[in-house]
Amino acid sequence: MNEHAHGDVITVLTHDHREVQGFFAELQKTHDGSDSKLRKDLVDEVTIELVRHSVAEELFLYPAVRQHVPGGAELADREIREHAQMERTLKALEGLQPTDAPFETTVSRLIEEVNAHITEEEQTLFPRLQQSCGADELADLGKKVTAVKKIAPTRPHPDAPDTPPGNMVLDPGIGLIDRVRDALSGRGDEK
Repeated sequence: MNEHAHGDVITVLTHDHREVQGFFAELQKTHDGSDSKLRKDLVDEVTIELVRHSVAEELFLYPAVRQHVPGGAELADREIREHAQMERTLKALEGLQPTDAPFETTVSRLIEEVNAHITEEEQTLFPRLQQSCGADELADLGKKVTAVKKIAPTRPHPDAPDTPPGNMVLDPGIGLIDRVRDALSGRGDEK
């Protein structure tokens, strides 16, 4: 378990952001296409992390933003719309190989979408949440986010509900099926 797993929700999610940006940096370093297996593995890793992260945010972060932050409903709705767009991009990427013509433009679009989302969360949403919530509430949210990421799906499911009440019924079967598929294919194995 990483040390960030015991932090407050902002620490946990900011750590996730840096991890995803690390994957993006690796993808950009291999942009010449010399190692297509490595590029596909990196896309799989970033997909796993982004899907788990998004599920955790939609289940716990955004409801807290709605409840505690002035104007939080509008802010949460915007973040959820961004997640839906990222999930569609991830789904498109899932069906592509690095040698396919649209692969590079789809990766670039994903990086652009995710970086814009990260900037918005870190510069707007997180500070507003920190002003509106106590340390205990933020720590509790951090524990919940960390716990749900362990059972969350690992593949994009753009047709699944993103908002209450549908998103609150986290189907453990989806996460289990995703992890079985990952194990059988070797997807997401640590190097």
